[in-house]
Amino acid sequence: MSHPTSITPPRPRGEGASTGRVVLVGGGPGAEDLLTVRAHRHLARATVVVTDRLAPRGVLRDLGPHVEIVDVGKTPYHHPVPQHEINRLLVERARAGDYVVRLKGGDPYVFGRGGEELAHCRAAGIECEVVPGVTSAFAAPAAADIPVTHRGVSTGVLLVSGHDELSPQVLADWPHTVVVLMGMGRLRELCAALVAAGRPASTRVAVVQQAWTPDERTVRGDLASIADLVLAERITNPATIVVGPVVDALPLGDAHAAHAVPVSV
Repeated sequence: MSHPTSITPPRPRGEGASTGRVVLVGGGPGAEDLLTVRAHRHLARATVVVTDRLAPRGVLRDLGPHVEIVDVGKTPYHHPVPQHEINRLLVERARAGDYVVRLKGGDPYVFGRGGEELAHCRAAGIECEVVPGVTSAFAAPAAADIPVTHRGVSTGVLLVSGHDELSPQVLADWPHTVVVLMGMGRLRELCAALVAAGRPASTRVAVVQQAWTPDERTVRGDLASIADLVLAERITNPATIVVGPVVDALPLGDAHAAHAVPVSV
């Protein structure tokens, strides 16, 4: 099994190789056993797996030696393989007759560019489908015993990307839970903007790092303190930010520590 760091050209699949297909598979938040049964079925048929950095890499160990692994993982603000190159790779490998699994962390349609990839494949005449995955937007809070909705506390969720320009007033006016993905680099800025827009500085906030992995840790605080707490505890990406009273809606019990040992402040 090879692990190239750059895109390789398509390989011929024998005489008269027919067009293959592309399957966009959501790998969930990190734990291998949170991958769906359907995802496992497609991985078992794959001849090429194009994987992201946050995909559950452990499942790749179980693939046969005939399966080629192409790593196109991105890190924050560093995309060694641009999206248009990934799109091209998917089409080329499918045209060469490969059964291509595009393995992503979370869900392909939740800030995963799955829609762009599916549209590109279908525009090129390549059969393409999506397998939904468990998104960290809900799974990461769950790992920390935080229900994003809870009767009498929150009846809605506003999900935003920290990479994009956010409207602090919209977030401050939202009366329910706010979940921010990919927002760690702007955490202090986000908290200050919410307070400036009228959200009480005492509003509860949690940051869950690497949910459902052995490295999971959780820090709880409020808008006034969370950035300093995260810095002190050295909480880093990937992490999910949860804002609202649901942070303290449930007591923390043994179930919370069953899969990881968190840091709670």
